[in-house]
Amino acid sequence: MIYLLVFIFGLIIGSFLNVCIYRTPRNESIVCPGSRCTSCKKPIPWYDNIPLASYLMLRGRCRVCHEKISFRYFAVELISAVSFLILYMNFGLNYIFWIYSLLTFSLIVVTFIDLEFQIIPDRISLVGIFVGIILSVSFPGLQSAFTWKKAFLNSIIGALAGGGLIYLTGVLGQLAFKKESMGGGDVKLMAMLGAFLGWKMAVLIFFLAPFFGAPIGIYMKFVKKEDIIPYGPYISLASFVAMVWGHKILGLLLP
Repeated sequence: MIYLLVFIFGLIIGSFLNVCIYRTPRNESIVCPGSRCTSCKKPIPWYDNIPLASYLMLRGRCRVCHEKISFRYFAVELISAVSFLILYMNFGLNYIFWIYSLLTFSLIVVTFIDLEFQIIPDRISLVGIFVGIILSVSFPGLQSAFTWKKAFLNSIIGALAGGGLIYLTGVLGQLAFKKESMGGGDVKLMAMLGAFLGWKMAVLIFFLAPFFGAPIGIYMKFVKKEDIIPYGPYISLASFVAMVWGHKILGLLLP
């Protein structure tokens, strides 16, 4: 029963994340007005705004104008609920769970904005750096530290390591390919992750992300002939893996 409740709560949060994903890059308020169809702009009643179920019952179309509703809405709700449940199953209802959930939901928003617009909003990454530092100081265990001073130092080093690694990769890529190979948004995103998770996890994320991104990147480059490939989604996926299984992975690599 508790798993079901956690899953449902994750669905509700996912519904809100859809609002953030649509409105944030368009500089619209995420608070008001209420949910509305992106095509006809008609308000969406509560019975058409039930996570997962409404999409299936409406067969992916607006009840009023019958325009197609992006499958992204269904996917975000499902991914949010599953991620929330995985975090609960691994950490229980402690402060690590809530902080990792906050970070995961931020990464979901980043992922889908980056996929559509090839940008990572500063209001998420830059604010996230400061939030990561503040939470590390408030909960030193987040950085595997016993004092707030040690946690603060680990968080700062993590932000510098995360941002620095991806920045250096971008510089080397630009020298090699004579064009920008890594966006500034990725640098700030990695800095945010380092601030939350520390330098060891930032390094792990840095090396995990290419394993998720390389196959798709090769396909997009040579089959679809697209030069601009958003990297944020792969950083986000690597980050979730690091949050849940990172300590076990590091334990195997650094016994």
